[in-house]
Amino acid sequence: MKIYREPLAKMIDLVNEYTAQTTDMAIEQQVRTIIETVIAGGDEALRQCSEQFDGVTLDALRVPQEDIEAAYNSLPAELVEALTVAKANIEAFHKREIDQSFIDLDTTGVLRGQKVTPLKRVGIYVPGGTAAYPSTILMCALPAKIAGVKEVIMVTPPQKDGIAPIVLGAAKLAGVDAVYQVGGAQAVAALAYGTESVPKVDKIVGPGNIYVATAKRQVFGQVSIDMIAGPSEIGILADETANPIHIAADLLSQAEHDKRARSILITNSELLANAVAKEVERQLKELPREAIARTAIEERSFIAIIDSIEDMFTLMNEVAPEHLEIQLANAVEYMSLVENAGSVFLGPYTAEPVGDYMGGPNHVLPTSGTARFSSPLGVYDFVKRTSFMQFSKARLQELAPHIATLARTEGLEGHARSIEIRFDETADQFTFDDEEARGSYGH
Repeated sequence: MKIYREPLAKMIDLVNEYTAQTTDMAIEQQVRTIIETVIAGGDEALRQCSEQFDGVTLDALRVPQEDIEAAYNSLPAELVEALTVAKANIEAFHKREIDQSFIDLDTTGVLRGQKVTPLKRVGIYVPGGTAAYPSTILMCALPAKIAGVKEVIMVTPPQKDGIAPIVLGAAKLAGVDAVYQVGGAQAVAALAYGTESVPKVDKIVGPGNIYVATAKRQVFGQVSIDMIAGPSEIGILADETANPIHIAADLLSQAEHDKRARSILITNSELLANAVAKEVERQLKELPREAIARTAIEERSFIAIIDSIEDMFTLMNEVAPEHLEIQLANAVEYMSLVENAGSVFLGPYTAEPVGDYMGGPNHVLPTSGTARFSSPLGVYDFVKRTSFMQFSKARLQELAPHIATLARTEGLEGHARSIEIRFDETADQFTFDDEEARGSYGH
């Protein structure tokens, strides 16, 4: 791995170069064409896309419920146990996120509040291809169910040998209501606009490749989305108390995801930096996905040596990593210095994969620096909030002059009159028994 020892300002510039976002206009246009094709062609367009992009010919898009049941029943007992433990941990954490409606009666003459309502139907995208991701199903579906979403629809790319039993089994365990074997930008389009078979949803969540991410961005507004997910990333803050073998393994745990993944170590120990660099190279040679991980390590990753703990955090907050490990002595004491991170892993025994599978907090996290303004997926992503209020005549009369003043300042005379007319004696005397008034309303 590349090791930098530069002034903080120069390292911040380097981080900004690493995190700079670019738009591939060719992919943008290709995705736009796919979306338009699905809107126009519905199910038939989805079948054609499956043949073109996945090499799979489909008779039915929806996976029969009996196939899902059979897949679940075929899973090894230890796998079902692992999924069940993960489910319990995820549910326990996310139940604490439940938002409550409220009513505020503290002001005389005023009733106001907020009503929290679950979304009616959401779609979850589960990547397919070379790997199966049952953990993503749990992370996306369980918070939706806890929020009270009535219908959870899952899409996942079709496979020549059928969808992996572990994927279908996890869908059953998570309470997914329907599974459709369709992937890519075409799946996002189907969820956003609906087809003869795939119902239109209110929100789309879940990670995917650049085509899926681009499609989610393009359909945003037609539906809601969770985030635009980029390549996986990990940032590690460590001092001389950390174990370089552990740190190297953690850096590689994310590098193996994608050639564009980022693994960053920031430390105040030159000794640790050199040891980690050597250990990364040694462990790389043992990884089955060495080619992918090596590209990520050599092209997208680095080690930075920064003298002070405060500056280490300043630089890492600039990175705003998806996953942040703090491997410093008394790690929890540094949480006040964390400003930008998707999820934080404290101490030597909280390796990032704990969060991927068993920790409880969600593993669908903001990437590519978006932790500066985004949050992990949670129950709050599957509800909407409606505010309401009721004013008495007396309370409105107290505020009327202020409302009219502000309205006229903004050049909105109609707004001002809407308030003032409620205290006009002529308007108060209006009655439908008045024949003239009846005539003016066409009676």
